[in-house]
Amino acid sequence: MATEIRVPTLGESVSEATIARWFKQPGEAVKADEPLVELETDKVTLEVNAPASGVLGDIVAQEGDTVEPDALLGSIDEGGSAAAAPAKKEEKKEEKKDAPKAESKPEAAKPAPAAKASDHGPAVSRLSAESGVDPANVPGSGKDGRVTKGDMLAAIATGGASAPSSAPPQQARPASAPVDADREERVRMTKLRQTIARRLKDAQNTAAMLTTFNDVDMGAVMDLRKQYKDIFEKKHGVKLGFMGFFTKAVVQALKEVPAVNAEIDGTDLVYKNYYHVGIAVGTEKGLVVPVVRDADQLSIAGVEKQINDFGKRARDGKLTIDEMQGGTFTITNGGIYGSLMSTPILNAPQSGILGMHRIEQRPVVKDGQIVARPMMYLALSYDHRIVDGKEAVTFLVRIKEALEDPARLVLDL
Repeated sequence: MATEIRVPTLGESVSEATIARWFKQPGEAVKADEPLVELETDKVTLEVNAPASGVLGDIVAQEGDTVEPDALLGSIDEGGSAAAAPAKKEEKKEEKKDAPKAESKPEAAKPAPAAKASDHGPAVSRLSAESGVDPANVPGSGKDGRVTKGDMLAAIATGGASAPSSAPPQQARPASAPVDADREERVRMTKLRQTIARRLKDAQNTAAMLTTFNDVDMGAVMDLRKQYKDIFEKKHGVKLGFMGFFTKAVVQALKEVPAVNAEIDGTDLVYKNYYHVGIAVGTEKGLVVPVVRDADQLSIAGVEKQINDFGKRARDGKLTIDEMQGGTFTITNGGIYGSLMSTPILNAPQSGILGMHRIEQRPVVKDGQIVARPMMYLALSYDHRIVDGKEAVTFLVRIKEALEDPARLVLDL
């Protein structure tokens, strides 16, 4: 008896995945709960484990195929040897070789029936509704000519035949000179990279984005960190970084300026009376934003522990979809890469994102004297439809005040 291998539930708002790779080939022995196939969604990469022990039978979904939740991926046969499946294939080949060919009159090749609208997945339907591109006019690369989400994104990017007239079609990339073409490498964008590109562009097209700046003297936080880092790490098992201070400062500022913690839903403003702070983490596959939930209820140590855990699992591709959903505000730190200043793009539908940057010694005036201080530029990008300039500036000033006098974080001032 064969055990079916099916696509698990992918999570809220995730309607399809791409087969990234199979770890086993047909005929190979597998153990229960052993990773069998890697799926790539537009948010995370996840592994599907073997539901039972046995021998991997037929693989239904090949690498590169797009599949939906509960779709059949393949099967596991009970017992048998590793050579069982290949042997069956050889038998089939022999049968085909010995079987007499039936004489028949040649017929003209019939064109494959066009995919019906109902054949398309929900992601394709949504992209069609948003862009105006008709899936019927898009060549499908999926099984039986089915139009995939990737096909739709490619069609939209090149100005699909049915693209709305209000959005001018993008120019197709001009062909490279022959002398350069051989030195180029074309690689298909991963689901994650496609989603990053789409979401960032959507944020630019939808929100009235504006960025305001301030700078902060990091001396007090650096002194506090230097004084207590050894004791902190010994007690909590994690290093004392800057993100714990920034996260707590952000929470205090969000409480004072609730518009930065709100979002637009149609003609309504939704104010969030909870503080789920997303922390942008760069990985080899792209940017992911795990969420520190109820950050207002955590200590600095609690925040640092979560961020440290997120960072490790993000680099290993082990974050779950639930851990990257529901954020109300985001912090991104370009300073770890050496960035001096930036204008971060909103993580829609949030109305604010804080950009941190590198710390450098700069001359500033303090008590009438020019002194060198460890300064950092802060950038707040915000949706001007929700947040007024006064609120944005006030928000940054509160963060500056909290970081330049960390006692405020402890005393909740």
